[in-house]
Amino acid sequence: MKILLTGATGYIGKRLLPVLVEAGHEVVCCVRDVKRFNPPESLKQKITVIEMDLLNAASLERIPRDIDGAYYLVHSMASSNDYKSLEKISAINFRNALAKTDIKHLIYLSGIVNETELSKHLSSRKDVEIELGKGAYSFTTLRAGIIIGSGSASFEIIRDLVEKLPVMVTPKWLKTKCQPIGVSDVIAFLSKSLFNSKTYNENFDIGGPDVLSYKEMILGFAKSRNLKRKIFVVPIMTPRLSSYWLYFVTSTSYKLAVSLVNSMKIEVICRDNRINSILGIEPLSYMQSLERAFNRIENNAILSSWKDSYASSGIDFDISEFIEVPTFGCFVDQRTAKIDAMDVCRDKIWRIGGDTGWYYASWLWRIRGLLDKIAGGVGLRRGRTSHTQINAGDTLDFWRVLYANKEKGRLLLFAEMKLPGEAWLEFKIEKDQLIQTATFRPLGLLGRLYWYSVLPFHGIIFSGMLKKLTKRNKT
Repeated sequence: MKILLTGATGYIGKRLLPVLVEAGHEVVCCVRDVKRFNPPESLKQKITVIEMDLLNAASLERIPRDIDGAYYLVHSMASSNDYKSLEKISAINFRNALAKTDIKHLIYLSGIVNETELSKHLSSRKDVEIELGKGAYSFTTLRAGIIIGSGSASFEIIRDLVEKLPVMVTPKWLKTKCQPIGVSDVIAFLSKSLFNSKTYNENFDIGGPDVLSYKEMILGFAKSRNLKRKIFVVPIMTPRLSSYWLYFVTSTSYKLAVSLVNSMKIEVICRDNRINSILGIEPLSYMQSLERAFNRIENNAILSSWKDSYASSGIDFDISEFIEVPTFGCFVDQRTAKIDAMDVCRDKIWRIGGDTGWYYASWLWRIRGLLDKIAGGVGLRRGRTSHTQINAGDTLDFWRVLYANKEKGRLLLFAEMKLPGEAWLEFKIEKDQLIQTATFRPLGLLGRLYWYSVLPFHGIIFSGMLKKLTKRNKT
């Protein structure tokens, strides 16, 4: 069967794709920016890729007419203040585009929406479901609550809280109940629902066997890591204060923190589990899902991470817009050094950031990350998805990867920190030398003042980093 997969670069889409291919389907991957799509080599011969924007109805003309089924895995909580109306327009455009195809079955992954009062985020999910349900095809909605898995937003946020705070004074919404589900079970529900007539024109809640409060989830996470944690719930934190608390303590952006806090005040518990028997799935418990997630982390086998989505930075752009580094009106700090051992240098570059750090004056990088957080930026907490691999579109601390080619020895990063301008950092191997270039395009007088104020620190950080990268020793 020919399957259309939207959100192919997203957290769920990246994990569903190999399952669909293994099942023998021909998969058409829909991406907004083809430069961000980096499927494994083993899949490239078995898929096709089309570039489209759901807000641009004309671009949806690229959808093949002969598709049999489709997945709608597109949503956002932070890319725009007006995301609710934009998501509705996207759903309408997609439904209209499908009317020109031979599609038989559409599956939408939504959120559990059983409460009478919904957050803006969950209300938007429901609106999308209503619009998609108006199409002339069989339609299935799977509604999930908190998704637990390596790289998921929920997992990483809880991990931040547990590993950084031995004692927590928390908002009262930590008493809210939810029904978490492992990401592997989400993929199983999505794949097994496809062309199953028992799921046609129905909506189902999917969740694990445990109904827990957020406090119980945090304490359970701590137990799985053999950490003792104390949590004190106070009623005085307003939604705004709660959002700031979540933003400063975890790796989330402020816009995403606001959406999460508003959603966390609402119980997300399954109405029933009839879908389990229909599809023959017995979901993992919360603790089992955590164990599986940490096994993937320890084996460096994280297939996707929410941090690589643009929601993690609160900005929205195409990589192609920034991959050509400008020269006019820019300040440039370029340094060159001879490489002692080529393979060692290349490996160092591909391990930069995250747990490895930036090789020199790490304390200055941490201070810069803290200042960025205070200014409303992403800070350093996002880290990186893989310890050894880097792909275009990935996040790397407060940078976004624009171009990564290990064989050619070129890595280009774009700054997502709060700046009065735009910044690029490039590592490029030419013959036996490493060329390290920092480019800054200032915005007005403030941008120029910023550049000159940090110039002394560049002399320390960039020269020290270049020296560490080019020396033979592996640290």
